[in-house]
Amino acid sequence: MNGIVIVLVAAVVLVAGYLLYGRWLARTWGIDEQALTPARRMEDGRNFSPASCFTAFSHQFSSICGAGPVTGTIAAMMFGWLPVLLWVLVGGIFFGAVHDFGALYASVRNNGKSLAQLIEKYIGRTGRRLFLLFSWLFTIIVIAAFVDMVAGTFKATFDAAGAVDASASYAGGAAGTISILFTFVAIAFGWINRRFGLSGWRELVLAVVLFVLMFAVGMQFPVYLDKLGWFAVITVYLLFAAAMPIQTLKQPRDYLTSIMMLVMIACAVVGIFVLGAGGQATMTAPMVADVSALAAKGSYLFPLLFVSVACGALSGFHSLVSTNTSSKQLSSERDALPVGYGAMVLESFVGVLAIVFAAIMFSQINTSGALGAAVGTPFQIFSQGVARGMTAFGVDATLATVFMTMCVSALALTSVDAVARIGRLSFQEFFSKSNDAAEEAGADATGAARFFSNTWVATVLTLALGLALAFGGYNNIWPLFGASNQLLGGMTMIMLAVFCKCTGRKGWMLYVPVAFLLVCTFTSLVQSIIGCASALATSGAAVVATSGLQLVFAILLVVLGLIVAYNCLRELFGKDAGSLPDEEPEWSELGRKNCGGE
Repeated sequence: MNGIVIVLVAAVVLVAGYLLYGRWLARTWGIDEQALTPARRMEDGRNFSPASCFTAFSHQFSSICGAGPVTGTIAAMMFGWLPVLLWVLVGGIFFGAVHDFGALYASVRNNGKSLAQLIEKYIGRTGRRLFLLFSWLFTIIVIAAFVDMVAGTFKATFDAAGAVDASASYAGGAAGTISILFTFVAIAFGWINRRFGLSGWRELVLAVVLFVLMFAVGMQFPVYLDKLGWFAVITVYLLFAAAMPIQTLKQPRDYLTSIMMLVMIACAVVGIFVLGAGGQATMTAPMVADVSALAAKGSYLFPLLFVSVACGALSGFHSLVSTNTSSKQLSSERDALPVGYGAMVLESFVGVLAIVFAAIMFSQINTSGALGAAVGTPFQIFSQGVARGMTAFGVDATLATVFMTMCVSALALTSVDAVARIGRLSFQEFFSKSNDAAEEAGADATGAARFFSNTWVATVLTLALGLALAFGGYNNIWPLFGASNQLLGGMTMIMLAVFCKCTGRKGWMLYVPVAFLLVCTFTSLVQSIIGCASALATSGAAVVATSGLQLVFAILLVVLGLIVAYNCLRELFGKDAGSLPDEEPEWSELGRKNCGGE
């Protein structure tokens, strides 16, 4: 199969899904283009900050498009590229994009409430506190994984004498310099835009100029640090990214990052077409693997495929971004569709590109019958594939390598700063008594709770635990990430079904995804529990630190998931249609002033 055919078919399917199903969903639930959004009515200069459609889209897309669409899809190709491709397309259109758009829409219609606050309104306060505990622990796992991933990408290679191997370390060092510059440039970029009111093509031209300058400086002055050094640098960045007002650093950085990612996607597509024209885009990976042979080794197509491919098809983490940050940036309700549904569709396309490049490179890099760590990490496979395509249409090989190293690290870094912010907010919300989105999280807490809900304290504690987990071997519980992520997606879908019923909207399109996700995630978690228990029984103390930790975490996830799912389903079948209408609009002083006193 030629990779060009897959890219074209996938693009048509995803665009059709957006134009047909996405727009139908928006019409069915109702979009009021004249309504003043929470970002405008409740603007506070910190969390609620109205932005252009593209800026809000950039934030959503750069935050959700992390390691998942590359790592998950390539890892799942042990089942063959066709099952992975089908799940990315079907899951992206009917599961993931509905999930992301629905969470964003429900938050906008409820004064920018976070997912936890929505759960309290429609499910109950106990459900909210359990969910906040779950989401905080979930963000700690993601912080640990992504920080380790980025630090590993940037780290220098040293020879036997302890000197830096410049040739082996150059790409990572140059990308590291660009990442450091990125932070300060993003702050300056945001200030200039606000100071001079730049938008549209002027804003884009400024972004491109800054990119060229950053890459020129980075390639001229690479920074060579070991992994521990990059841990420190990334931690300092996350400390400020998680605590600072969103329009100061996060919003402009996401805009710049999205420009870079869009260029990467364009380069990948052009590269596939150029390689295809030269007869080098044949997908040599198996279309469908021997599923029975994999099952005999314990790798079952169901549920492993559907929990491995998360962000490319559906990811519960996206609902945290949609409700905690993106819903507080929409300037118009009409932006909800491109931001919520559109960003997910584009991420699915990134997953398709990862599948195609891995399948094209399969014959060159495969030595053991499957794509895996022995022949390179999924990120390395993807970046090498895109760089190969870029050199095919004339880009300098060194520039292509540095560019792709920067892109793959940005995929993780822009997600981890969103995760750090959401983790901090989840921790603060746990101590809040109010369920009002306008209230600063934890502001109404007293005593020790007030101390722990302080913005900087909550940020430091969240990051400290994430980093401790990374140093201590986050991979010991990482196998549970996929199942916990999809379980979070299932919880969100049930909440959305309750929201639709309580507000008198149609919600039947959510029922199949809810049933599928619950069965899939609980099956995966039960398999993990059985596997860990078996390992403990046979190996005893030798695996307590690995299988024992996984076992405890898996049991907690199952118990927590069952409680939340039960409460949600009880409310879904118990509440009357139209019993809880959308919230009445709330205002801040700044919002009332900027909206002309309405």
